[in-house]
Amino acid sequence: MNVPARAMPQQAADFYRQAPHNIEAEQALLGAILVNNEAFYRVSDFLEPVHLYEPIHRQIYEVASSIIRANKVATPVTLKTFLPAELAIGDMNLAQYLARLAAEATTIINAEDYGRAIYDLALRRSLIGIGEDVVNIAYDAPIDMPPRAQIEDAERRLFALAETGRYDGGFHSFEEALKNAIDMASAAYQRDGHLSGIATGLDDLDKQMGGLQPSDLIVLAGRPAMGKTSLATNIAYNIAKAYRGELQPDGAMKTVNGGIVGFFSLEMSGEQLATRVIAEQSGVSSSHIRRGSIDERQFARVVAAAREMARIPLYIDQTGGISIAQLTARARRLKRQRGLDLLVIDYLQLLSGSGKRSDNRVQEITEITTGLKALAKELAVPILALSQLSRQVESRDDKRPQLSDLRESGSIEQDADVVMFVYRDEYYLKSKMPKEGTEEFFKWQAEMEQVAGVAEVIIGKQRHGPTGTVQLQFEAEVTRFSNLVRRDQLPEAYE
Repeated sequence: MNVPARAMPQQAADFYRQAPHNIEAEQALLGAILVNNEAFYRVSDFLEPVHLYEPIHRQIYEVASSIIRANKVATPVTLKTFLPAELAIGDMNLAQYLARLAAEATTIINAEDYGRAIYDLALRRSLIGIGEDVVNIAYDAPIDMPPRAQIEDAERRLFALAETGRYDGGFHSFEEALKNAIDMASAAYQRDGHLSGIATGLDDLDKQMGGLQPSDLIVLAGRPAMGKTSLATNIAYNIAKAYRGELQPDGAMKTVNGGIVGFFSLEMSGEQLATRVIAEQSGVSSSHIRRGSIDERQFARVVAAAREMARIPLYIDQTGGISIAQLTARARRLKRQRGLDLLVIDYLQLLSGSGKRSDNRVQEITEITTGLKALAKELAVPILALSQLSRQVESRDDKRPQLSDLRESGSIEQDADVVMFVYRDEYYLKSKMPKEGTEEFFKWQAEMEQVAGVAEVIIGKQRHGPTGTVQLQFEAEVTRFSNLVRRDQLPEAYE
């Protein structure tokens, strides 16, 4: 005799509470598939065997999937050959149960609805499992897993659950793609500079790239002392400073110009990065700021730059040695809590894979670049990732970098939408100074005057536009990049 739940004490009812499931929906879906295999294709892009609650149903769905994908017909007759004969369901054997599933199936019209109901219930069971694990680990935490690591692990599992098996993808009409393209063009027309992407504040670079495009993975590479981090901080600051948002009717904030920037500084501390940006914006050398050898006027400029920086939406994460999984979780959190329009990573080789550190570094870098590209698409923001170059650049006469100079270049070059290199001829020419007073010295001096304060950004790959070289002004004292003023663009001088 069944005892009604209301007649039982509340504690007992909670104890006997079952995980959410719907056996009838599973039976209806399996029956529809066995009657007409077309029903399988309505659910196959999001429903996996593990999503079914009843173990026997999982086996039936898995075998049916394999048969249908092999271009064969899945029926009660063909299925029973590949399933254990001893399987029994209540008082029915396997053959009888399969026949009953097919006999009681009415139509395949509702197959997708059944599949979504089953999938949603599986999500709820997974949520319960994650919740139980969080509670159990928090009660009895291992020594090597502090609370912050537990939070990040729970976030990672929750977001993985949210992204796995989503059924909102698939094909869309070309009309929808055209609408999105027109919306992008309209936004570009209204935005400062008429760019389809986010303006970097460096005009020549923006003209060549059309700004930083949403969902792009942009790799900025260079040898040490070329100014990779300086260029990245310049771009990040310019974008954050130009930020302007509009409140939408639903209460959300929409970025109209500039953007909210997240900066993962894996090499430098937040204080070092802030000092560098203050130097760039105030025009006071960072070495002078650190030593305190500045006068009252310079200090006033530093304070003014710091006040300006405090107001802009630039967020820094200075944790070193984080994994791609941790970076992904933190980027998602920033997007959710404060918004995000650009993500900067300084630099790519300091990230680790999601698992234990692999001996195969190329494979690990592949996982990292693939993860960053997937994150850029998911968050619909450009990701600017800095990268080292191999030493083979130094052995050439022309030290301008090429795509083949990227360390572990295969995956970086493949996954990146844009690859840019920073190069300064002045750096290499300075070390070749001949003896003063000689003919070579005067020739060297003339060459130095040509390249002094000039940096090149070489666009070696760009999916959306042309490759080429852009020249920028570089002030080494304050590590600041800006638009290069050319002699032919200056106004005429009058005697």
